Amino acid sequence: MTTYFHSVQLSEEKCRGCTNCIKRCPTEAIRVRKGKARIDNARCVDCGQCIKACPNRAKSVHTDSRSVLMNYKYTVALPAPSFFAQFRSELTVGKMVAAVKLLGFTHVRGLFQAASLVSSAIAKHLAMTEGPFPRISTSCPAVVRLIQVRYPELTQHLVPIEAPMEVAAYLARRDVRRETGCLDDEVGVFFVTPCPAKVTAVHQPVGVGKSLLNGAFSLAEVYGGAFRLLSSVTEDEPVVGSARGLAWARSGGEGEAVAIHDYLAVDGIEQVIALLEEVELGRLTNIRYIEGQACVGGCVGGALVVENPFVARVRLARLAERLPKEETSNVELPSEALELKQNLSPRPFLQLDDDVDIALQKLTQLEKIVEKLPMLDCGSCGAPHCRALAEDIVRGNAALTDCDFVLRDRVTDLAQELMELTQQLPQTMGQSRTRKEEEP
Repeated sequence: MTTYFHSVQLSEEKCRGCTNCIKRCPTEAIRVRKGKARIDNARCVDCGQCIKACPNRAKSVHTDSRSVLMNYKYTVALPAPSFFAQFRSELTVGKMVAAVKLLGFTHVRGLFQAASLVSSAIAKHLAMTEGPFPRISTSCPAVVRLIQVRYPELTQHLVPIEAPMEVAAYLARRDVRRETGCLDDEVGVFFVTPCPAKVTAVHQPVGVGKSLLNGAFSLAEVYGGAFRLLSSVTEDEPVVGSARGLAWARSGGEGEAVAIHDYLAVDGIEQVIALLEEVELGRLTNIRYIEGQACVGGCVGGALVVENPFVARVRLARLAERLPKEETSNVELPSEALELKQNLSPRPFLQLDDDVDIALQKLTQLEKIVEKLPMLDCGSCGAPHCRALAEDIVRGNAALTDCDFVLRDRVTDLAQELMELTQQLPQTMGQSRTRKEEEP
């Protein structure tokens, strides 16, 4: 049985069983049982929607502690492009980088250059591939895992190109080794992430056997530390990259960087699901590329950012004005640094059984159970909707009386039956005897 790492963590002490999270989860991975939420690890894609929905802060993101920096002679921070949109617009990227370096890193480099290289690789792939179309971006790990779990037939649409953070890690390792002459295991590379999905992508990546990153730090945590150190910065750090790479932080920026006309950019998990439904029905074959971001606004709307995504988007535009539009340095990478090493295979955990015949029998049983449910999708049973409860019942994880309405009807029927029983007498008892027993 496959074991899954998940960055989204649940605190039972804080959970009050409010059912807000079960409605927001795109893969229906959460149930409320015995008054507490439970996460199905096989279905969870670490999108972070439950974190945003929970009013009790019972969901959190497990990121690495900065104490791991002590394990490496050279440490590299790779802030996501969205990191730079958290600061005031008048600050330079070089000053932000310098502040991050003061947190204890020997090197800091942005993902701008890596994002530009990935953009070019995607453009080349789109020019050469024969389909199937539309091709779907692999930059958002939550969307990739969503497709693996909920839309397994669409895995063949995913582009086999590495995400910018992995390419940036490759560049960082190579450059530090060249600069210092050190061994590869002396270099620790850490991503500053805006979302939990990318923490999971570091510790249990898809498409590669092992990530080139050694860990991931919370963007909010690193931002807080860097913000306090801004006054200590005396000189800007040099920055390599362009506005083309910075654009990846927002929805639509990737498509613009790839420079293709027939593409769609969609952000927000509900909108991504709606679009994937269209792709699954074969209605978007005239579109060549889809950029999907699980968070509203793109990475600037991640669960670990501190700034409003719409404010951050404006700041990105202002930062882009101060960066060159295109890369000024020519960097050549071997194809293996840009291509995924493994096929993106489905994770079809939604089937009712591995045996087709048994699965069909369970499906018939499920449909019969659905007919008995009110189909109000209230969530009081602990499942996101009535059909999900029916599925849980078929799997042996729930009972029909978990539905409040079914339980109420059963209790009403039972009460009526008891009333009728009280009116019935054994054949050996007469009506007169009953009356005498009732007399005081």
